[in-house]
Amino acid sequence: MQVSFEALTILIAEDSAADRLLLSTIVRRQGHAVLTAANGAEAVEAFRSQRPQLVLMDAMMPVMDGFEAARQIKVLAGETLVPIIFLTSLTESEALARCLEAGGDDFLAKPYNQVILAAKIKAMDRLRRLQATVLQQRDQIARHHEYLLNEQRVAKAVFDKVAHSGCLNAPNIRYLQSPYALFNGDLLLAAYTPAGDMHVLLGDFTGHGLPAAVGAMPLAEVFYGMTIKGYGLSETLREMNAKLKRILPVDMFCCATLLCLSFQRRSVEVWNGGMPDGYLHRIASGERTPLPARHLPLGVLNPQAFDDRTEVLPMAVGDRLFLLSDGVIDTCDANEQLFGVERLQQVFAANRQPDALFQEIEQALDDFRGEARDDVSLLEVSLLDAAQMRPPALVYSDSGQSCPLDWSVSFEFRAASLKRFNPLPYLLQLLSEVHGLRAQSGALYSVLAELYSNALEHGVLGLDSSLKRDAQGFARYYQERNMRLDALDGGYVRVLLQVVPEGEGGCLTIRVEDSGKGFDVARVLQRPVDSVRLSGRGISLVRQLGRNAVWFDDGRSARVEFFWEALA
Repeated sequence: MQVSFEALTILIAEDSAADRLLLSTIVRRQGHAVLTAANGAEAVEAFRSQRPQLVLMDAMMPVMDGFEAARQIKVLAGETLVPIIFLTSLTESEALARCLEAGGDDFLAKPYNQVILAAKIKAMDRLRRLQATVLQQRDQIARHHEYLLNEQRVAKAVFDKVAHSGCLNAPNIRYLQSPYALFNGDLLLAAYTPAGDMHVLLGDFTGHGLPAAVGAMPLAEVFYGMTIKGYGLSETLREMNAKLKRILPVDMFCCATLLCLSFQRRSVEVWNGGMPDGYLHRIASGERTPLPARHLPLGVLNPQAFDDRTEVLPMAVGDRLFLLSDGVIDTCDANEQLFGVERLQQVFAANRQPDALFQEIEQALDDFRGEARDDVSLLEVSLLDAAQMRPPALVYSDSGQSCPLDWSVSFEFRAASLKRFNPLPYLLQLLSEVHGLRAQSGALYSVLAELYSNALEHGVLGLDSSLKRDAQGFARYYQERNMRLDALDGGYVRVLLQVVPEGEGGCLTIRVEDSGKGFDVARVLQRPVDSVRLSGRGISLVRQLGRNAVWFDDGRSARVEFFWEALA
């Protein structure tokens, strides 16, 4: 590559006037500007004031020799390369080495050969230009790196606020997240439903860092938005899958486990798409029920092919759910050995105190792991008594002064809607327009959910709740529910809502009817509530949360009331 000629300013430091004149003449003939100095001190001062680009330095000079002058000039030059060619009559190897140790870049022996001098000046100039280019590129890279870091810091701040806006600080949740990069490719979300249940998602996007976190924002938006409105797992899963399928490139997807933990019903609903096995750890027996992946990850299948079927399992107070990303299983030690499922099972088996199990798994990972190679996420979710969980009240942005106070509405949901549509979020949104009912939104949703599910499952589908008398029957009940719902071609559920003002407040009447065969209302109402039995809690919950709950028409119709007083 041919480099265009550039005239340099060259400092000549030589105590001999004759040699200074000779060198100045040679250098000027080559097209360069010349500065001169008679000793080392003058050379340092000339460099300080004129900043030449190359120095020809005599080694032996009075006042300050060339070695000391070279050292001081290099300090003044800083990062900028100012080549120094020593002019010397020294021939001993140690003396020549001293020239280089003092900061010299080359040396020229006396008497001077102008051809060699010209070649050395050109070589040093190429080296100087190369150094300047390297420094310029380094500074550009540093500025670009700082720009990218600032972008990532801003993006991470937004990401953390969105991803962690739920209830990860709830008393029944413990988790460990160790990101491989600044952004975590693993996503952990938790939020309360209007009924006080808890939705939890552990996701693992393909890749690491910012690319892996790109899909987390829309996924979190769908998760939180649909959970707070009261949508169930199936509806939320369908929407998350459709959104990721629409926006992600074909080589990206999200393995995920999604839970719905019900403190009132003491059950957990599970969907696992491509994640490692989770575990339901039963405290009473020490039994561990695997929660295996039965589905493809989110964002792989189109909406028509996506499978949103879930599994429902009973839980007791104190039981724990453990979820983990593949970074736990794939953690390597210094010898490239994987932590693996077997070591995790050994930690489970060795546990004697359930409260310490999470720390024991965490400690086993810390003791085992070498260099991190993947995002690591570990989550423990416990079932506490419903009284210990206090979901925050919903916040509304309007004053409620223009709310409707005297109205009624009725809906009839038939087979095609019953199969796929969850009307509860819509009904709750409608009732939330009544300002006086907003403080009771959790109880309202719970009662609506119980009445609607009873009408659908026991009325329209004809399921017997006594099937849920034990864990095995519990699983069979929900399998049968899905089969009957898929085959449904008739029947209906009607919901009637009536709001009337009373004094300074008002009354809401909820009535739910179904097309089923009914049931023996008196027998069910007389049956005492059993904390062990896994069925028959719905009617008790409705009577506890609502007012004046009654069933008639052989159990095919239920009515319950809610009252409110005028707000101060």
